[in-house]
Order: sequence, then structure tokens, then C-alpha cells
Amino acid sequence: MSHRFLFAAALLAFSGAAAAIDVNVIGLFPGMAVVVIDRGTPRTLSVGQRTPEGVLLVSADSNAAILEVDGKRERFTMGQHFETSAMTAERSSVTLPANERGHFIADGAINGGHVRFLVDTGATLVSMPAAEAKRLGIDYRAGTRVYTTVADGRQVPGYLVMLDSVSIAGLTLLNVEAMVREAGGPILLGNSFLNRTEMLRDGQSLTLTKRF
Repeated sequence: MSHRFLFAAALLAFSGAAAAIDVNVIGLFPGMAVVVIDRGTPRTLSVGQRTPEGVLLVSADSNAAILEVDGKRERFTMGQHFETSAMTAERSSVTLPANERGHFIADGAINGGHVRFLVDTGATLVSMPAAEAKRLGIDYRAGTRVYTTVADGRQVPGYLVMLDSVSIAGLTLLNVEAMVREAGGPILLGNSFLNRTEMLRDGQSLTLTKRF
């Protein structure tokens, strides 16, 4: 059985364009990187080490890693993904690393425009400040006007809108309800997105799997 496994792993590593590989870097250290391959168990690689899938760690420090994936060398920062074209169409989950404060922050997109999300399970909706909505071309004033209470007890006006698409590290949901607030702060990935995924917290990583 072990010989069959090794043979299959070799085929996966060297089958060229037919091999769909999904790599996510969730930890960076001098000379080492923690990676998740094809949504599996996190693995710690040392420089020069190659996985059975053919992923080679070329170099690494606390800021970034150089990985050879599918015959190409790519520079990865914390939480960054690489996926072959065969994997892109079927992607349904993403694993995010916690930062030094234990928060999950990741690059993503709203209506195709780049944003940076803070995952917030206490937020009812995806939420963004008005300045970001303007940058993204969202006509939020056409939405329903509401009020929300901020930490100091103030009532801050906002607008309910429907976003065409929300993406985080390749996982995309369509028609996501959101609120545009006239207060500042980060863009929150709230429960109007999160409730459409299954969330699994495993140590310092959070995996979101698309449900619908």
C-alpha cells in the first residue's frame, strides 16, 4: 500500500498542468514556513524541503517565503494563497492565520475591488466605512438608512446595501447584505458572509468552508 501511495504522490507532483495544487502560508519563521496544501493539515517546511505534492520551500524569513509550486516560484506573505487554474474553479474553503493579537485579517474583494477584512463574528453584517464604499463605487446613499450603536454608546447613521460579490482569499459569495457606516474603522467580515460558511478554529488558524 505504501508503494502505491508514493507512486500516486509522485504522479501528483510531476503531472504538470493536470495537478491542481492549493497552497496557503499560515506561518513564517527564519528558514521555515508553515503551509496548508490542498486544505489539509498544516505542515512545517524547512528551506530545501519538498512535499509529496511537489511544493518546495526555496527560502523563508519572518516576512515572506519563496515557494516553488507547480514549477513556478512564488513569493508568499502571511495568509497568501497560490492555486492552479484547475483548483480556482472549484475552490470552496480558505484557511486564515491569526495575527500577533489573535485577530484574523485577510485580503479580499468587494464587487471586484481590493479590500482588507477583519473577521468579526460579533458583527451582524459585512460592514465598511463610507470612505471605503465611495472608493469601491458603491452608491450606499440609495440604500436603507439605519442607525447603529458604537462602543461609546453613540448612535451612528449607516445604510443597508446589497453587495454583488464578497471574496476572501479566493472564496466568493454573491449577493451579500452589508452596512455602510458613516463612522470610520476597519472593514468587518461579519455574519452576513460568515453564516454562509462553516467555521473551524484550529489553534492559530481559522478555516471557512462555503455552504451556499
